[in-house]
Amino acid sequence: MALHLTQHRGGFETGLTEITQADEEVDSTGIGLAVLKLVAGQEFKETAAAETAWLLMDGPVTAEVGGRSEDLERTSLFDESATCLHVPAGAEVCFSAHGPVEFTRYSVANEASFASRFFFPDDVPNEHRGRGQVGGTCLRFVRTIFDGRNRPDARLVLGEVVNFPGRWSSYPPHHHAQPELYHYRFTEPQGYGHGELGDEVYKVRQYDTLKILDERDHAAAAAPQRCINIASVAALRTRPVAPATRVPPLGGLVPGCRLAPLRTGFAAATISRRPPLLPGALPRCA
Repeated sequence: MALHLTQHRGGFETGLTEITQADEEVDSTGIGLAVLKLVAGQEFKETAAAETAWLLMDGPVTAEVGGRSEDLERTSLFDESATCLHVPAGAEVCFSAHGPVEFTRYSVANEASFASRFFFPDDVPNEHRGRGQVGGTCLRFVRTIFDGRNRPDARLVLGEVVNFPGRWSSYPPHHHAQPELYHYRFTEPQGYGHGELGDEVYKVRQYDTLKILDERDHAAAAAPQRCINIASVAALRTRPVAPATRVPPLGGLVPGCRLAPLRTGFAAATISRRPPLLPGALPRCA
């Protein structure tokens, strides 16, 4: 099984399309990733077989779980923060589409019982990570939807990173014990970027997925002109017994991440505390 999954660059059909499974025999992250696409008037029902997060990518939909119903909508992965439904194994969910709708679904084995929860854009702030560092070249938006701090019984850690044109994310490269998936979306289909795994570099495009295993150092960069939205999901090997510690400001989303050591002399030459960018100087996703 490849670490760089490219078989869906043509897009996804209506219905549920699996990209990875939690129990793969080779190169398994322990995370199941699927894409659900619905058309207007279509309904989808599922009883979660594992801890599951439904991240809304696009469209208007009514979501029901545990007797609660919410009308959700997302029109942009870049201008709007995340909307998500997180449920335990055994929860029954129902989605009713009011137009074209797309979710990504993430799942991991977890027998813990916890309450289902909706996350709305107001719950998920855009953190300006890397601002004022390295000349602004690794400025990005980090949206941590949930982790051990607000979902202590979860094994998933889920968030989004908005990588601006020509800039880096997760720089300097970092690593952590938990396996992770990056799922890539671009402002335009012709956009592309690069994903580092150790000394290997993968050219990533629309709808690609990258598996991050074996505590390998990783980072991402976007080519000029197009932004990347990276859905970042990790699987904790065991449920945390205390809220996860906050990661370093130059690191990733996952608790316990460690920055890769920089080569001698590189830090002094490159990592400088420059004045922060002015609010109006934030890059835009064209």
